[in-house]
Amino acid sequence: MSQVDSRDVVGTAVLKKAMDIQAQNAMQLLEALPKIPSNPPNLGNSVDVRV
Repeated sequence: MSQVDSRDVVGTAVLKKAMDIQAQNAMQLLEALPKIPSNPPNLGNSVDVRV
């Protein structure tokens, strides 16, 4: 039974490491996106609903 428990522990550790690596990759991709300047403050304050 101890061998099965150690396999579970190792499998969980490998899964956690893989998830950490994917999180780091996602953060790198998000940081690589170009910075978009914000819109002027007057945009988006009103909506023309006439059709």
